[in-house]
Amino acid sequence: MFKRNVIASGVIPQISVIMGPCAGGDVYSPAMTDFIFMVRDTSYMFVTGPDVVKTVTNEVVTAEELGGASVHTTKSSISDGAFENDVECILQIRRLLDFLPANWAAGVPEWPSFDDIERVDESLDTLIPDNPNKPYDIKELILKVADEGDFFELSAAYARNMVTGFGRIAGRTVGFVANQPMVLAGVLDSDASRKAARFVRFCDAFGIPIVTFVDVPGFLPGTAQEYGGLIKHGAKLLFAYSQASVPLVTVITRKAFGGAYDVMASKHIGGDVNYAWPTAQIAVMGAKGAVEIIFRADIGDPDKIAARTKEYEDRFLSPFVAAERGYIDEVIMPSTTRRRVARALAMLRGKQLEMPVRKHDNFPL
Repeated sequence: MFKRNVIASGVIPQISVIMGPCAGGDVYSPAMTDFIFMVRDTSYMFVTGPDVVKTVTNEVVTAEELGGASVHTTKSSISDGAFENDVECILQIRRLLDFLPANWAAGVPEWPSFDDIERVDESLDTLIPDNPNKPYDIKELILKVADEGDFFELSAAYARNMVTGFGRIAGRTVGFVANQPMVLAGVLDSDASRKAARFVRFCDAFGIPIVTFVDVPGFLPGTAQEYGGLIKHGAKLLFAYSQASVPLVTVITRKAFGGAYDVMASKHIGGDVNYAWPTAQIAVMGAKGAVEIIFRADIGDPDKIAARTKEYEDRFLSPFVAAERGYIDEVIMPSTTRRRVARALAMLRGKQLEMPVRKHDNFPL
C-alpha cells in the first residue's frame, strides 16, 4: 500500500478519511496521501497507543488526547479538517472532489457559473482599515472574489495566520493562498510556511492555478522560531512557489515587507501577474523601523522622526514606486479585484514553463 501511495502521488489526487482507529504502521498510508480528514470523537491516529506510551515514558494519556481529531487539526497539522459525524464528512469530501481534477493531465474541472465575471464589489474599497495596525478578515476578500462565495478551506484550525483552500473563478478551480491579518497580523512563521508550501505543491502537481492575497509584515522573530528551523520552513514556501509552473496571480492588499514579500509569490520568484491595491505598502521594512535605523541621531526628536517617517512612506512604501520598477503590473481598485483576477487567469490559461531536465529536485524538507 505504501509503495502504491508513493507511485500514485502527483498522478491522481489521494484523499484519506479516518472514521475510526488508525494506529501503528497503518498511519503512514494516509500520511502519504494529499488530504486527510477525520471525524470528531470517533477517529484517532497514532504510531504508538496510550498503553505503550505509558509503559515507555510513564505518560498517562487517552486515545483522544494522543491522536484525536482536535490534536491533528490544531497541533500536528496531520489532518486537513475534522467533521462532526460520518455523514457530514462524506458530504464535505464530495464537495472537495468537485474542485479536483481526475488526474494530473486532465485539467481543472469547469462548472457552469451564475456569477458575473465582471462583477464589481464596492464594499472591498473599504475593506482595509485606515489604521495600518488594525486587522481585517482576509476571508471576506476570498469569498467576494470566488464564484458565488464558495470557498473550501483546508487546515482552517492550524496556522490560522495563513489561509489556504479551493474556490472557483469563471467556473474553473483555483487555489487561494492568503495571509490572515486577524491572526498574528498575518506574519509568516514555520507552521504557516509549511501549510502554504504543501498546498502550493499540490496545486502545481495537478495544474490548479494559484491566486495569492498578500498582507504580510514579515517573518515571526524570536528564538523559538529560529531554533525550530524557520529558515528551512520559510525556504519550503519559497521553493514551492519558485518551482510552480501553474498560473500565479498575486494581489497585495496592504503590507508586503522584506523577505516575506519575496516569498509570497512575488514577481521575482515567478509571479505571472502581480497587482496591488492603492493601500499596499511594499518595502524592505516598515517606515517606523527603517527611519529609526537610518536616522538614529534624530530618535530623541519626535517631530523630526514623524517627518522622516512621512517622507519614507511617500517615497518608498507607495505601490506606484513598485509599479514604476516593474515589480507590480498595475495598481487596481479593490472593487475590481474579481474582474482583474479572472482576466489574468484567462490570459494565462495556456501557460507553459520550461524547466531543466533532472531526475528530481532536492526539496528543503
